[in-house]
Amino acid sequence: MINTGENTRCPWCKNDTLYTQYHDNEWGKPVSNDRILFEFLILESAQAGLSWITILRKRENYRRLFADFDPVKVAAFTQIEVETIMLDAGIIRNRLKINAAISNAQLFLKTQKEYGSFYTYLYSYMPQNKPLINNFASMKEVPARTEISDTIAKDMKKRGFKFFGSVICYAFMQAVGMVNDHILGCNFR
Repeated sequence: MINTGENTRCPWCKNDTLYTQYHDNEWGKPVSNDRILFEFLILESAQAGLSWITILRKRENYRRLFADFDPVKVAAFTQIEVETIMLDAGIIRNRLKINAAISNAQLFLKTQKEYGSFYTYLYSYMPQNKPLINNFASMKEVPARTEISDTIAKDMKKRGFKFFGSVICYAFMQAVGMVNDHILGCNFR
């Protein structure tokens, strides 16, 4: 635990201002808005193999380059947009991840249409269609993946989604509040 006087936080956010703002205001808070779910799908996929703070520091650049995370606009990107994005040092310039973001946007819209919303699709995997609130005493207890993240990632892979394995899926679930892994004693639990 990190105790900053008035607030006690999960230790992973350390004392980095961007990390603590993200921890305090977003991480573990349930999201039902499909556009925000799409944002985290893009960001978590970009994060594959990298640290989350790296992506958080580039988040606004992703927002700018990926049409404010509008899945309809991203799904329509052509190679012209890909080449423009590849020239911008404000994001992780990985052509496979950029192309995956476009393909994932198309699949996101298809899944959204099939289920009525991407939120409904995701929560169809959750017990009673509700978030899980875990009771971990330390970060050592927090898993990197679970059976639910395995199942969601497997289905998304079958649907064609890229850069979204079980570990990334679980990080996504934490980010959008499908699971609350704030440890016991965290003021933001």
